[in-house]
Amino acid sequence: MSTRSVVPDRGRRVLILAICCLSLFIVGLDNTVVNIALPSIQQDLDAPTSGLQWIIDAYTLVLASLLMLSGSVADRVGRRRIFLTGLLVFVLGSLLCSLAPGLGWLIGFRALQAVGGSMLNPVAMSIITNTFTDRRERAQAIGIWGGVVGISMALGPLIGGALVQSAGWPSIFLINIPVGLVAAVLTWRYVPESRAPKPRRPDPVGQVLMLVMLGAGTAAIIEGPGHGWTSPGILLLGSLALVALVLFPLWERRVAEPLIDPRFFRSVPFTGATVTAVCAFASLGGFLFLNTLYLQQVRGYSPVQAGLWTLPMAGLTLVAAPVSGRIVGRRGPRLPLLVAGVAMAASGVLLTGLAADSSGGLLITAYALFGLGFGLVNAPITNAAVSGMPLAQAGVAAAVASTSRQIGQSLGVAVIGTVVTSVAAAGTAGYTEATHRGWWIIVVLGVVITLLGLLTSTAWATGTAARVAARLDPPRVPVQGSAGEPLR
Repeated sequence: MSTRSVVPDRGRRVLILAICCLSLFIVGLDNTVVNIALPSIQQDLDAPTSGLQWIIDAYTLVLASLLMLSGSVADRVGRRRIFLTGLLVFVLGSLLCSLAPGLGWLIGFRALQAVGGSMLNPVAMSIITNTFTDRRERAQAIGIWGGVVGISMALGPLIGGALVQSAGWPSIFLINIPVGLVAAVLTWRYVPESRAPKPRRPDPVGQVLMLVMLGAGTAAIIEGPGHGWTSPGILLLGSLALVALVLFPLWERRVAEPLIDPRFFRSVPFTGATVTAVCAFASLGGFLFLNTLYLQQVRGYSPVQAGLWTLPMAGLTLVAAPVSGRIVGRRGPRLPLLVAGVAMAASGVLLTGLAADSSGGLLITAYALFGLGFGLVNAPITNAAVSGMPLAQAGVAAAVASTSRQIGQSLGVAVIGTVVTSVAAAGTAGYTEATHRGWWIIVVLGVVITLLGLLTSTAWATGTAARVAARLDPPRVPVQGSAGEPLR
């Protein structure tokens, strides 16, 4: 059943967009709201630093691993049905997290949360792309959608700080329950059921390879310093991840309907969006992880004070995200990507000189620059991923972009956190000085985003996207680069 025939008027389309954005908001918020609570969780549950990394990465890894599967299942059995299921599972996981009696339980319940979250983002994007059929209107809707990612994740530390100090760390999970239930009721009432005309078949081998690649690789990075990089367990995890990394693309080329279609990556804008998403969210994951511990453990700030220090970041993200969406809808992704990369790199450069007594001006400037960059980067990521793709492939392409975001954040927490804690544990530098290596990694990531913004917005890059779209959608009428709907 087509969403377009059920939702013909603009008012209903806007309402559906709002419902989808609400689900995205709580998933994005949960990505970062936990960071501000890490010192409190560490104290209450006696968690080591690697345990704190797992609290973040258990969520992002499961989310990344299941996004594609959830999207394909929704196309087959019904998008509204899976969307509703995801909301309810997410609410249940949030409730259980608030009741977790120990670190292991909390990590497990975070994974359950992520199972529900994986049913929300790609499914909501499929609903949006099938609701907004006009290309310009769809680009603006996707821009708003991408902006909500940045807004929710930037507000996480601010909201989390207030909740942790006033009601304890379990409250950061309890806040998801009323929002998730409201979104579920609105979905049941206003979002029509829809399915893909020709849903993709499952790819269980590809799904398992992705789980092994992400899970084993991240585990090796996080646990390496504690167990020793040459210990049998770490070597086994690293080997499993490497084998899965090699086998995954080989297998995907052999499958008629792969988990991730390798042909997508022949589009330079799509590939650029994927790498940009990894870089931007790796920066965010590392930025929040390092700053949370710095502000509360080095500077001695309370959770509320630490959250307030991130206000420049949250404020600039709130302002920049919708502006970026409008710019992308009217002029394309180049300008937002260039400014985003430069701003994030500049923020990292400032923080490479961080000290325990650094001035407030330095912190505010660095946080504001990062918020500006992060606010600008999300809308062009999503738009570049789906632009030029046939309507039937837009949801899959957006799911790859969402997967890349979660992979990036997982890697940011794992790699940057491990680099810094390894230096600090070696005794050659204190925690603050050890973070300088992490900030330099963020500088490099910002430079990569800038270069990708230049490369992926050229005429040559746009041409590769058009050729990929033609291969993916053969029934399309091949006259003058028609932008019409694909023939059924």
